[in-house]
Amino acid sequence: MNPTQNAHPAAILRRLTFVRLILFGCVLLAGDVAAQLTRIAVTRDSPATGRDWIVLGAAAVLGGALIALYTGLVRGLERRKALEARFGARRALLGVIVGTALFAVVFVVLRVLGVARWEGFSAHFDVAAALAAAAIAAIGEELTFRGGVFRVLEDGFGTSVALIVSAGIFGFLHALNPGATLLSTVAIMLEAGVLLGAAYVYSGNLWLPIGIHLGWNFTEGGLFGVSVSGYHGGKGVFAVSLAGPRLLTGGPFGPEASLVAVAVCLLAALVFIVLAVRKKRWVAARARMVLD
Repeated sequence: MNPTQNAHPAAILRRLTFVRLILFGCVLLAGDVAAQLTRIAVTRDSPATGRDWIVLGAAAVLGGALIALYTGLVRGLERRKALEARFGARRALLGVIVGTALFAVVFVVLRVLGVARWEGFSAHFDVAAALAAAAIAAIGEELTFRGGVFRVLEDGFGTSVALIVSAGIFGFLHALNPGATLLSTVAIMLEAGVLLGAAYVYSGNLWLPIGIHLGWNFTEGGLFGVSVSGYHGGKGVFAVSLAGPRLLTGGPFGPEASLVAVAVCLLAALVFIVLAVRKKRWVAARARMVLD
């Protein structure tokens, strides 16, 4: 017997794929934006004394609130525990290492091509603010786009459709960022949308893509001090300059709009896809409108 046949109409409604997609996407995106704005306000208004600890503490609280929002939605809409959001230190650490290594490879390639120049260490840098920004962006966006959009689409239509559609939505929303162009939008779709989606499929847990996202953003902005998705990276640990063709530097949007970043991340995504297929975690295309 179909478990939905005797269910209350309201229960069936909230289990429909498109209803879940809209609710997860809108509520989580609103939470992400609110957390980002709060983090910016705290960073701007905190007193100089103890500012780093205040900013990091606020990031921890906001990150916890976003996770609570996600788990509450899963419990309310799907009547289950959000096991995919359960914290895993090993997965998170692996993700941070992968994300850091990927951007380091991008910088090395740009250095070899004569586009990037390392000019030593910065006289002043702001690691705490960069780490807080990277953490909130990673947690908020991964819960929204991989935990919400991608996962719901995969439930309804399979992994391939979910990867393509969620990556497209992710890139499209980044088209609203400062310095965004058609190239940067496509780049975000391919390098971030595909890579992070593939990492989630492989692991079955959100903390691997959260770690990759955090490691990438922090390395890009906090260590190298270059623009992150159009937003100025701030004061990085290293003094770095970029000069050359926009296709390589990414222009004002930053190296994420570079063809080098796209190539490096797509190669990493391919590795995760192969591993996911081997572990039989790739869901075949289908059309399931109601969650069982």
